Amino acid sequence: MAAADDLAFDPWDPAFVSDPYPAYAGLRERGRVTYYEPTDQWLVPRHADVSALLRDRRLGRTYQHRFTHEDFGRTAPPPEHESFHTLNDHGMLDLEPPDHTRIRRLVSKAFTPRTVEQLKPYVSRLAGELVDGLVAKGGGDLLTDVAEPLPVAVIAEMLGIPESDRAPLRPWSADICGMYELSPSEETAAKAVRASDEFSAYLRELIAARRKSPDDDLISGMIAAHDEDDVRLTEQELISTAVLLLNAGHEATVNSTVNGWWALFRNPDQLAALRADHSLIPSAVEELMRYDTPLQLFERWVLDEIEIDGTTIPRGAEIAMLFGSANHDPAVFTAPDRLDLTRTDNPHISFSAGIHYCIGAPLARIELAASMGALLEKAPTLRLAAEPERKPNFVIRGLEGLSVEVG
Repeated sequence: MAAADDLAFDPWDPAFVSDPYPAYAGLRERGRVTYYEPTDQWLVPRHADVSALLRDRRLGRTYQHRFTHEDFGRTAPPPEHESFHTLNDHGMLDLEPPDHTRIRRLVSKAFTPRTVEQLKPYVSRLAGELVDGLVAKGGGDLLTDVAEPLPVAVIAEMLGIPESDRAPLRPWSADICGMYELSPSEETAAKAVRASDEFSAYLRELIAARRKSPDDDLISGMIAAHDEDDVRLTEQELISTAVLLLNAGHEATVNSTVNGWWALFRNPDQLAALRADHSLIPSAVEELMRYDTPLQLFERWVLDEIEIDGTTIPRGAEIAMLFGSANHDPAVFTAPDRLDLTRTDNPHISFSAGIHYCIGAPLARIELAASMGALLEKAPTLRLAAEPERKPNFVIRGLEGLSVEVG
């Protein structure tokens, strides 16, 4: 086991957040697991270990299906954070079997591959319209003009949220997702609680309306979904699942889009190759998600003692799997720090793995390919107008904006 105190891993340092990959290389070279005292976590940087641990049932996204907070050696969240935890803890991302299995199976009945495939024309049309708007202005902020409105509109359309109600969705999501950063502040927690209250209240009204008058949307489908014993989602599970689908359904796509184009601008040879051959779009989407991973870290609780490379990690500990590091592991990826849009052997883990593999991965791929295709076709001279600033967040990695010019 290596100690992290002499390494460059510092998730609150803007320089590290700007480029964490050299520090990851140091972590991988030190060993398979490193204890990081500032967050009381065990960092796992190598691809093989991250991939295996994502499937290891001795770990869990929660421990409350087996232990109380006291039994597990942890402190219960403060009562003033209850709204956030009620919302978060009833979504399938933070549940373990059997509840996770039941909810995912029911959601999957409404969120089918056929449903997603049928969205392709709508996604393509919307991407084209957004890029047309950007071109008409001669440029703008790729984040607010294209990257953000596309996935927000798509998942809102799927859920059945009326267009007139969509303005608060992104701010609510941003405030809630602030709690997924390491050691969030009380100000961040207060914003997350307020957003959780407001978003939940809105969805409660929408669900009530859909119960009375079902429509052809995901919320109506989830209300109707039941298993062979006629077990259905509870109202809280419906609310938590809708919020999870919205948050997960656009956060990664937004950041993948702007991170990806920022990477392309920094690698003009790869951008030129993509412009010359649009058939590279599918492999480009995968490579850009690997190259600058939108979700850098994913946490698991140790439910039963495990051993990694001779180091015993006790029950009650927390493991932080470094997706960004795993996606740059030279044991798996040839020249991992090089952007290669033709890379075909690309087992990146940006969508996670195991039972918590991203249910929306097919939709994310459709959205990323649609926006990339529209920008390549309609804005062939797209170029960077100003150096972007990184958001201070480490776990959910993105840019404050991406200023571009066309023409």
